Amino acid sequence: MISRRTFFKLLAGTAAGILSLGGYAGGVEPLLRLETTRYKLSPRGWPKGRPLRIVALADFHACEPWMPAERIARICDYANTLGGDVILMLGDYMSGMKLVTGVVPPDDWARALSVLKAPYGVHAVCGNHDWWQDSQAQELRLKETVAHKALRAVGINAMSNSAARLGPADQPFWVAGLEDQWAYLTGNHRMRGLDDLPGTLAQVTDTAPVILLAHEPDIFPSVPNRVSLTLSGHTHGGQVNLFGWTPVVPSRYGSRYVYGHHEEGGRNLIVSGGLGCSVAPIRFGSPPEILVIDLV
Repeated sequence: MISRRTFFKLLAGTAAGILSLGGYAGGVEPLLRLETTRYKLSPRGWPKGRPLRIVALADFHACEPWMPAERIARICDYANTLGGDVILMLGDYMSGMKLVTGVVPPDDWARALSVLKAPYGVHAVCGNHDWWQDSQAQELRLKETVAHKALRAVGINAMSNSAARLGPADQPFWVAGLEDQWAYLTGNHRMRGLDDLPGTLAQVTDTAPVILLAHEPDIFPSVPNRVSLTLSGHTHGGQVNLFGWTPVVPSRYGSRYVYGHHEEGGRNLIVSGGLGCSVAPIRFGSPPEILVIDLV
């Protein structure tokens, strides 16, 4: 089976020869389009008559020239206009792409993210690239990364197998943030996660509803009914979606959770298509997006 990296390298090379496709996939969709994708649902465990609007952002992959700090700030300014009661970020602020002209330092992308504001705060988890691009965290097997520290330095709640009780006293809800499932590179294209789902949910101390943040959607089959909604990123909607066919999806479930709303056994998952690019600066049929989710 073709690897994700090999596929995107082949596609990037092909795009150079197919100008119409390459121009759109490399210059229009990843840079000039920004969708606002809206969902409205009443998940199990969410109290009737308790509306909550979530604005969710995923997979910035900050780098020059594709996702500079200035572009991140513009996206965040727009996100602030969407009326979110809470803003949730789903990981991968760092970029591992080779086809870049420069690195955006964590302090710079975090400063751009710091403009995000919402009544119940801004809460985030980190993703696999935040771990993979931190050489010290990999070498020393640290429990957190420079990305966690950069987020916290600007007042964003960077979660790591932790939970926070939010909302008014008479209508609380929990946000639980799972640490990354692919955190450590172990060789031979294998990864070891730091996720602790039981330990994270054990911090939920009452019956208020729970929203789970998990960068990779692969955890979803293990998520208990106690969780009203799981939010994930990571897949970029396939990044290349050829009229419903997503050739390469970084998930052990293939295309099962590649994008959008999934309901299984009454449990709900929404997977964001994300904002940036991984491996190659190409998007086709999967434009950058911000999620607006109304729970009712």
